[in-house]
Amino acid sequence: MEEEIQRCVELLLAGKVILYPTDTVWGIGCDATNEEAVKKVFDIKQRQESKSLLVLLDKADKLPLYVKRIPLIAWDLLQMTERPTTYVYPSAYNLPKVMLPPDGTIAIRIVMDSFCQKLVHALDRPLVSTSANISGEPSPATFHEISDTIRQRVDYIVPEQFAASVDFKPSRMIKFIDDYNFAVIRE
Repeated sequence: MEEEIQRCVELLLAGKVILYPTDTVWGIGCDATNEEAVKKVFDIKQRQESKSLLVLLDKADKLPLYVKRIPLIAWDLLQMTERPTTYVYPSAYNLPKVMLPPDGTIAIRIVMDSFCQKLVHALDRPLVSTSANISGEPSPATFHEISDTIRQRVDYIVPEQFAASVDFKPSRMIKFIDDYNFAVIRE
């Protein structure tokens, strides 16, 4: 696994886009701090740049690097999270503008999957994660359902053997409203 992680990190740092297994579905990813790579992800997905992308971090301690003001309730929810959950935080920063919607929020998931955790840790930057489909089409449940269009447009495909998820569904999504309130956007 270590060789595969190193190969992916080298590609990501070089601005490449990868197709990789996450703790939910297969994702298209890049270094979230590289604006050109992020634009390439939007192009591959045929997605409008006004729609945001989520990022993966390996641990909650890194949240202050990308979120100016973390709601107080976030720390409690993060400790109780037992399944893949993406949280939408206000006031993102240290990320390219193309990563952020007009309201300045950022969707972040702390990954639980071993491969993803090791990848994000080795990259030492947030990793873009968006489902491996053309925008508007259903998310593929398995690697074999990923379209040839997506497979041909990414720079590298992580071998299927590194996929550990058995859920194959998007993460739960929660948006923070203020320090003490939140709304479930997707269960």
